[in-house]
Amino acid sequence: MKGVEFSFDEKKNAIQLTLNPAAFEQELESASIVSELRNAYKKFYISESSVKSASEKANHYFKTKDFTDVTEKVGERRNAEVEFRIPEDAMTASLVLTTPFGGKFPTVKTICQLAEKNKIVRGVGLKRIESVLVEAQKSPPGSIIEDVIAKGLPPRDGKSSRFIPLVPNALERVLRPQTSNGDRVDMRNLGEVICVKAKAEVLRRTRPTKGRNGFDVRGNHLAAKAGEWVEFKKGEGTTVHPKDENLLIASLAGMPKYQNQTMNIDDTFICSGVNVGTGHVNYEGAVLVNGDVTEKMVIKAKGDVTINGFVESAHIESGGDIIITEGAMGKVNEQTSEFSCKLSATGSIHVQHGQGIDIQCAGNVTVSRQLAYSRIRCGGSVTVGQVDNPRGNLFACDIVSQAKVVAGVLGAVSGSTLKVDFSPGFNLLLERRDNLEDLLKQLRHNNSRHKEKVDLIKSKLVPKELKDKVDEVFEIYKNETALLNWIEMRMLEMKQAKEDYQKDIGLIANKKLYSGVSIKLNNRTWRSEREYERAKVSYEAHQWHYEPLT
Repeated sequence: MKGVEFSFDEKKNAIQLTLNPAAFEQELESASIVSELRNAYKKFYISESSVKSASEKANHYFKTKDFTDVTEKVGERRNAEVEFRIPEDAMTASLVLTTPFGGKFPTVKTICQLAEKNKIVRGVGLKRIESVLVEAQKSPPGSIIEDVIAKGLPPRDGKSSRFIPLVPNALERVLRPQTSNGDRVDMRNLGEVICVKAKAEVLRRTRPTKGRNGFDVRGNHLAAKAGEWVEFKKGEGTTVHPKDENLLIASLAGMPKYQNQTMNIDDTFICSGVNVGTGHVNYEGAVLVNGDVTEKMVIKAKGDVTINGFVESAHIESGGDIIITEGAMGKVNEQTSEFSCKLSATGSIHVQHGQGIDIQCAGNVTVSRQLAYSRIRCGGSVTVGQVDNPRGNLFACDIVSQAKVVAGVLGAVSGSTLKVDFSPGFNLLLERRDNLEDLLKQLRHNNSRHKEKVDLIKSKLVPKELKDKVDEVFEIYKNETALLNWIEMRMLEMKQAKEDYQKDIGLIANKKLYSGVSIKLNNRTWRSEREYERAKVSYEAHQWHYEPLT
């Protein structure tokens, strides 16, 4: 290109562009000059703005026939640029490296020294820095590479006291049979009956931990919050060990029950059977029957009822769980829909197998083998089979549940009706939500009016003699606002509970689903019209959905 010369000045470490208008054949295009410079100095930095400025000046001279040479610095050799970025919390530090234009790369040592100057003194990773440099050497000149090269250590708060039950609940023992002969599970071996003697150790409280202190990349110490001592919730029949304040012992002989971080020891009535010879049982504590409960007998207990035998057409009420290690059976009066065998509990109910039973409980219902021709009203799930892999049979029952119904086989070949209704629990949830929503609307309205009054008072000059009353008004308004915020949170929780309820309900058949099985949530119903292999029925988007299990 005539009239264009460029050279590299080693002393100034720069590219000089000289334009001679006298040699021009036509006006120059800066883009062409930039292209030539980049071909000649591939790794160097070329300033397009400087080239453009020199070209415009030389073109002006060419048009005005002023043949003065134009000399301009248009490029240079640049070393890599190093910058550090530290967020406000100073828990990380990032290295921002701009690759050099024909210049030098920094070493790991240099970057460490620069980091120290920028007060990055802890958590620096040499391998991370090396990784950035390796990537930079593969990248074109002027590339910007950013990566975290230092990390602080966040403090880990200590854990508060935990409670470790030293004896299992009776229901846990039944649902998890003991192993014998190695890893083989003996379904008939349910372990020893859980009954503790007075002064037996039942609950251990662990010490709270101090936690672990941390630091940020600037070297500042970040203190951890130590865990707190949690007081024992001493239940009935327990007391603190006289020599160990972290140990709870039984104050009487009885059956242990650990629930909601509270250990209770129920005074236990033990008998070898309940029949016409023993009479009905009405006891304030737990009841343990090492035998059968015969027809028309009644057991009422405030604690758990454990029956190591068979129940026939009896009536059992419990303030805790009901556990029947054998079966339960009764008759059904088809005219009055009355069941001769009734089980009612405020906790959960477990039966080995059952037929013709009326079951009502606030917790879960678990049946080890088979349940038929029965009525169930429960506040939890219904599981027929072993808890970890239910494969039992459930058919010809009327069930109202608030969580999944799971079994191996749902329904029967004969097509006998199995009805499952999830509506009552859902409607109760909706009723609570609606009541809370009405209260929330009223509170919002009142709070809005009170806010206007409070803002008006704040804008006025209040006489000294009224200051105490005004402060009292402000405190009442503050408490009302706090109550409103609390109810707002409860409302969000209620909405989440509604969504969770719809996710939790459904049917699972791990072996087979026969025709005659129906499932309901208010006016949304699904009924199996044919035989299915392993299947799942769930509720989503206001509809029941069937899907095969693979």
